[in-house]
Amino acid sequence: MKWLQKYVDRLLNLFMGTGVLVLFCLLLQVTVIATFRIPTDSMQPTLQPGDNILVNKTLMGARIFNIWDAAEEKEVEIDRLPGLGKVKRNAVLVFHYPYPHKNDSLSMHLLKYYVKRCIALPGDTMGIRQGHYYIKGIDEPIGNVRAQNRIARLDKENARGVVMDTYPWDKYMNWMIQDFGPLHVPARGQTVAMDSTAVKLYRNLIEWEQHKILSWHADKVFLGDSLIQEYRFKENYYFVGGDYMENSKDSRYWGLLPEPYIVGVATRIWKSVDISTGKIRWDRVMQKIE
Repeated sequence: MKWLQKYVDRLLNLFMGTGVLVLFCLLLQVTVIATFRIPTDSMQPTLQPGDNILVNKTLMGARIFNIWDAAEEKEVEIDRLPGLGKVKRNAVLVFHYPYPHKNDSLSMHLLKYYVKRCIALPGDTMGIRQGHYYIKGIDEPIGNVRAQNRIARLDKENARGVVMDTYPWDKYMNWMIQDFGPLHVPARGQTVAMDSTAVKLYRNLIEWEQHKILSWHADKVFLGDSLIQEYRFKENYYFVGGDYMENSKDSRYWGLLPEPYIVGVATRIWKSVDISTGKIRWDRVMQKIE
């Protein structure tokens, strides 16, 4: 019977080894790096439909939250492990789309991910002039300049189906994809004076942070039943944009991205499959994402 005992021992070792390997892979996926598949063309030419990308979670720190409650779309408190760096402008971010159900209410859907480029960081004041992004005090190109040149040439008559109006969808502000802002992107701890414009720009963020209704009555701002003259933000926010700017569903149309919804920074394309032929695009394999 020694041969049977030996066989059983080897089988148990195999099961234990496989279990440890699976556990290690899951831990790696949760805390260090994840993989996502690109389904649309909103980040062309940087990313193509069929690209599979690696996402670095260590830069900002991996998120810790109750995944079971999140799967049931309950409100969850999101913490992070210590990060090894900071997000920079022009980094490509993977995040949960903040408005999976309603356009005026932030929520997190575990399975609804977007990939966009970071245009503005917390604390930046940004805008769009003649179709081109600008950051106050920063003299460097932001985003896909070729796409911005195309946007600059559009007008109502030759828009070719491109939606020209933008967030906050207010006819009196009249912001458009060619002329947008200035918009201050809040950082944690920053305070903004509350007036009718601030209510239009930040209502969704403040209501998400406070779980109270923000309203404007008789030239006064109320948070719930309380009259407020300023508001201090509890979270960091980002402005993100698609590289293929024509109708990219990005911050120009839905507003600012809360930091807790960011999964990580896209770093490389580890596999790329042409969705029309099913063939591997070898020239894109292990290509760095910039």
